Amino acid sequence: MAFDLKEVFTAGMVLFAVIDIIGNIPLVISLRKKVGHIQSEKASIVSGIIMIAFLFVGEEILKLIGIDTNSFAIAGSFIIFFLALEMVLGVNLFNNDEPDTASIVPLAFPMIAGAGTLTSLLSLRAEYHVINIIIAIVINIIIVYVILKSSSRIEKLLGRSGINIIRKVFGVVLLAIAVKLFTSNVQQLF
Repeated sequence: MAFDLKEVFTAGMVLFAVIDIIGNIPLVISLRKKVGHIQSEKASIVSGIIMIAFLFVGEEILKLIGIDTNSFAIAGSFIIFFLALEMVLGVNLFNNDEPDTASIVPLAFPMIAGAGTLTSLLSLRAEYHVINIIIAIVINIIIVYVILKSSSRIEKLLGRSGINIIRKVFGVVLLAIAVKLFTSNVQQLF
């Protein structure tokens, strides 16, 4: 167990960018208008449990099917790369259907603990200590909870253009992270 503040910060930034809860504020608001109430606490707790469980079980699943962590990290770097392209270019590469209800399923999983987040967790595990990733997950879940609780106020404060600027900035950060994940893990394969 090696606590490292730099690793916590880096892993936290990666997860924050991939979860993109600020960029998803318009979707959260539209869900809230459709169904009335969103259970912020439940969505946050369930998504945190999914992420921490996948952090531990995900690698075992990979071993079971014969894939090493470095190969998965490289595949994850491609997913992160395409998510970043979505954020920077404002295009929709992944299908993001709006659900009929705002239950745990649309919020906790796919929106918060979706494919990009889970891929990022295993990619981070290839480079960082588990304790630092867990701390980063907990910090992100707290941020997600606060943003879900105050999404209407945040939208009024930032406005549509403010949310778009933040989304593009985190997209560029994700692009750089994807390139770093790819290059560091490709070197370890050969």
